[in-house]
Amino acid sequence: MFIRRTRTNNQATGEGYFTYRLVRGERVGGKVRQITVLNLGRNFAIKQEDWPTLCSRIEHLLHPQQALLPLQCAEPIERAAQRYAGQLVARAPAVEPAAADAGNLRPLADFQEVDVDSLQLTQPRSVGVEQVGLFALTELGLIDTLSALGVSGVVRAAIIGNLIGRMGRPGSELATWNWLVRQSALGELIDVDFATMSHMSLYRASDVLMKHREEIETRLFSSVQTLFDLAETVTLYDLTNTYFEGEVSGNRKARRGRSKEKRSDCPLVTLGLVLDGSGFVRRSQTFAGNVSEGSTLTGMLAALDAPAGALVVMDAGIATEANITWLGEHGYRYLVVRRGGTRQFDETCSVTIETAAEEPLHLQKEVSQDGKERLLHCHSPSRQLKEEAMHAKASQRFEAGLQQISEGLNKPRCEKRHDKLLERVGRLKQKSGGASQHFTVDLATDDSGKIVTGLTWQKTPVNGTMATHPGVYCLRTNELAWDEERLWRTYTMLTDLESVFRSLKSELGLRPVYHHKENRSDGHLFITVLAYQCVQFLRVKLKAAGITDSWATLRETLSVQRRVTATFRQRDGRTLNVRKATVAEPELMAIYRALGINPTPGGTKKLIT
Repeated sequence: MFIRRTRTNNQATGEGYFTYRLVRGERVGGKVRQITVLNLGRNFAIKQEDWPTLCSRIEHLLHPQQALLPLQCAEPIERAAQRYAGQLVARAPAVEPAAADAGNLRPLADFQEVDVDSLQLTQPRSVGVEQVGLFALTELGLIDTLSALGVSGVVRAAIIGNLIGRMGRPGSELATWNWLVRQSALGELIDVDFATMSHMSLYRASDVLMKHREEIETRLFSSVQTLFDLAETVTLYDLTNTYFEGEVSGNRKARRGRSKEKRSDCPLVTLGLVLDGSGFVRRSQTFAGNVSEGSTLTGMLAALDAPAGALVVMDAGIATEANITWLGEHGYRYLVVRRGGTRQFDETCSVTIETAAEEPLHLQKEVSQDGKERLLHCHSPSRQLKEEAMHAKASQRFEAGLQQISEGLNKPRCEKRHDKLLERVGRLKQKSGGASQHFTVDLATDDSGKIVTGLTWQKTPVNGTMATHPGVYCLRTNELAWDEERLWRTYTMLTDLESVFRSLKSELGLRPVYHHKENRSDGHLFITVLAYQCVQFLRVKLKAAGITDSWATLRETLSVQRRVTATFRQRDGRTLNVRKATVAEPELMAIYRALGINPTPGGTKKLIT
C-alpha cells in the first residue's frame, strides 16, 4: 500500500485542492491497477517523508503475525496507523448469515482454519450508550428535525456526537471530542470519523443548535406527545443555576448570586425549565445568575401558547402575588405553596392519606375569604419531627448566645455599653433562623442608661409559626373541583422536577460551565437539556418494562459492552480480521429487549488480508 495525492476541483467554486488516498496495486486482466483502499480526506497531516512508515505500520497492524520485528514509529504515526487500520476493518462489508440449504434449517456457518495462539484483540470501543442514544434520537425525530432544518451532514454528526457524548461521558465539548475519538464507537455506528473533525466542530454544532433552539424544542415535545399520548394538563416550572470556572467578563449573564451548589464564589448562570407533568421539557431558557425567580415566569409561559386551563405548579420562590394574578388573568390554573401567612391546622376537619413512603399525611381544605381559591393545609408527622428538631436546635443556639453575653457582664474587661450589646443581640437574632421571634430580651442598665448591668430573656412561642404548628404547610390553588388528595399528589410532581435538576447536574454534566462566550455557555446548557430529553425518553420506555434504574446505573450497565477487533493468522498465511460487539450481559440484554434494540450494535465486519 502507498499514499497518493490527487488534485481535485470544487465543482461549485472551481477552487483546487488536494485529497489523499490510501491505495494498493492489484493485477486486473494482466494490468496493474491502483485500487483506493481508504480516502484520507483533504486534511491529511502526516508529512510526506513519513508516508512509507505509516503504510508499513498499517500493513503490520493488518498482518501482525507476519512482522518479524516491531516497527518503531513516532506517536502521531502510530495513532494514525491504528485509526486507519481500524477503519479498514470497520468499513469491511458486513457479514450476512449464509442462507440455509434445503435439508438444513440452520444458517450455513462460515468456518475458517486459524491459529488460536495468534489471536490478538485490538481497538476496544464502547458501544452500549451509543446504541441506545442513537435509538432515542431517532425515535424522538431529532435527526429528521435537523435534516428538515437544513443542517448539513457533518454538522448533524457533530450534534449527535455532542448529545450522545453528554449522555455517555458528561463534560465539556472538548472532553466529549476526546471521548468520541479515543473511546467511543459512535463513529462506526453513523459512519463518521470524528478524528478528522476539529474539536471546534462540536462548538460550532452547539451554535447551530442555539440558532434553531425554539423550533427544535417545539418539534421534540410534539414527538414526545405523539409517542406517549400525553395530555397537556400540568405544567411544572422551576429554576436552577450552575457556576462558571474562572472570571467570565465577556458574558452578560454571568453574575454572582445565591448558588444552589454553595459556589457563590463563582459567577453563575440560571436555567429555567417548563416541564410537562410526565417530566419532559417543553421549554428552556437561560437567565442571568442573579435573576429574581419571580420575574421569569411570565416570559417563559407567554411564549408557550399553552392550552387554556393548563395547571401550573411552582414553588414559593416564583409564586409572587404578581405572578398569581397574571396566571389568573391569562386563563391558567395554578397550584403553589402559599408565601407568608400564619400556619394553622384543624385535625378534626382533615382527611388522612398515605404517601409513597407509606407515611400518613393529614390534609385540611379551606375556602378563601373571597371564594376564588382553595387553601390546602397539610400536616406531615415526619416533617413535624424534623421541624421540631430544627426549632429546638436553633432555640438552644440562640439561648446559648444570650447566656454567653449575660455571663460576660460579670467580667471586668467585657464590653458593657448598651449600644454595643444591642448590636451583639441583633447579630444573634440574624443568625437564629427565626427562633429569636419567640424570645423577649431585656437589657437592664444603670442610671445613665448607657451601661448594661443585666440581661434577661423569656421564651413565648408565637402562634401560627413552626414553634406552635411544626410540620404544617399550605398550598393555594384556583382549581376548585379537585379533592384534597388529588391536589396534594399533583403538587408533589414538583419534587420530580428537583430530580430532573439533580440529573442534569450530576448525571449529564450541566456543571460547571467552562465557556466564556454567552452563546457558547447557553449552548452547553441546551445540549444538556436535549440529552436529558433522550434520557427521559429511555427511562419512560424502560419503566413500562419494569426497569426503574437511574441513568447513572443504566449508563454503568451499558458501558460494559465494547466493539473489538479479533485478528487471527489463517493456515494459508492470510490474516483474518473480525470486528463485532461483545455479547450483551443479562442486565444489558434486558434493556435491549425492553427497547426492541439489536443486542449486537454495528453488526459483524470481516476482512481477510
